[in-house]
Amino acid sequence: MKLTGNTILVTGGTSGIGRALAEALHDRGNRVVITGRRQALLDDITGARPGLVGLQLDVDDAASLSRLSIELRERFPELNVLLANAGISRTEDMASDAWRADDAEAIVRTNILGVMRTAAAFLPLIKDKPHAAFLATSSALAFVPRADFPTYCASKAFLHSWLQSMRHQLRPIPVEVLELSPPYVQTELTGAQQARDPRAMPLDDYVAEVLRILDAGDIPRGEVLLERDFARRWAERDGRYEATFAAMNPA
Repeated sequence: MKLTGNTILVTGGTSGIGRALAEALHDRGNRVVITGRRQALLDDITGARPGLVGLQLDVDDAASLSRLSIELRERFPELNVLLANAGISRTEDMASDAWRADDAEAIVRTNILGVMRTAAAFLPLIKDKPHAAFLATSSALAFVPRADFPTYCASKAFLHSWLQSMRHQLRPIPVEVLELSPPYVQTELTGAQQARDPRAMPLDDYVAEVLRILDAGDIPRGEVLLERDFARRWAERDGRYEATFAAMNPA
């Protein structure tokens, strides 16, 4: 993926990895549009960073996606890179009598259907553009799950498989299809405590590593995966899946 001179759309760009990548790519000389549900937050972010554009979008709402598609076609006809980053994460206790499927359904709507809707709405805008790329934020938990986040991990495993098929189908166009698979990073994805957790990778360090990988262009299978997560990626192939799962999910 070319790192300068693009016009980039980042969904879920008001916090965490999405916002940090959007700002880093903006610093690299790209025109960057971020989206989020709250217009006031978008205005605060773009007001503090001239040149960054914020547009309201709810990836769960087909009408919102349609409106933004029309606006992007009119205002940013040179759009050539999409980053489908919007996502949510929640713990679930399926052993509890109080467990219901509500949280699971919300995760599926945003993490799976939201990415698919984003692709359906905006892929047509980039297919004929130079250096076109579609990126989606998955997780290293796609390969070996944390059992207390069952639907979140499963949603990322879905994306891992789905992106492989997209990559194969789009190869003649061409659109580069990349999967970002972050480790545990200091964001507020699961709450404020994650952003302060010393066990989590600092957000700036993660973004710097992603940019280094993209800049080098050494991305086998289209997976933007840190070296620290290679063991998890290949746990099943290497006969270490059960041991890895047990280490991540102590009894």
